[in-house]
Amino acid sequence: MTKLPGVILAGGKATRMGGGDKGLRMVAGQRLIDHVITRLSAQCASLAINANGDPARWAEFGLPILPDSLPDHPGPLAGVLAGLDWAATLGAPAIITAAADTPFFPPDLTARLQANAGPSGLCLAASPDETGRMQRQPTFGLWPVALRDDLRAALQGGLRKIVIWTQSHNAGLATFPSQPFDPFFNINTPEDITAAETLMRNA
Repeated sequence: MTKLPGVILAGGKATRMGGGDKGLRMVAGQRLIDHVITRLSAQCASLAINANGDPARWAEFGLPILPDSLPDHPGPLAGVLAGLDWAATLGAPAIITAAADTPFFPPDLTARLQANAGPSGLCLAASPDETGRMQRQPTFGLWPVALRDDLRAALQGGLRKIVIWTQSHNAGLATFPSQPFDPFFNINTPEDITAAETLMRNA
């Protein structure tokens, strides 16, 4: 397995949390993004944070801060593109992405994504929902730098939905079990923080 750069997607507006940066909310005595950094740094060669606005609020983490290169916050794909542009400067062939609000993602995420990549080198994570139906986790993926100009053109053309773009490139799917709980449980509300703290205590 090649150790690739990792990008934490923290560019969302956190409207259901009342605004602000979800990644800076406290969960079990640590900021949410601290949990994500710990888990992703063990799997990646280096890390960066995709975030918009004043980068000073992330300065203490000592990581590159990558703002969207496109205006009006077009969504997670813009964060992926910022990560791909950064990786290109490093000479890296691809990046791994993880969401800043999802502290339990699998410790073998990057290995499984690389093992299940499609012909284009793309791969998304997936896990079953309560009914057993497989759900893509589009902010957790393996993204080849070679597709960055195609992604840029798609975004400039108005595309916003990750899965539409990844399906157009025959992305692979790395599936993960949802027992004893979904590893892609993400924190959107104050109630989710309480639930996450319970999971951490029982882990």
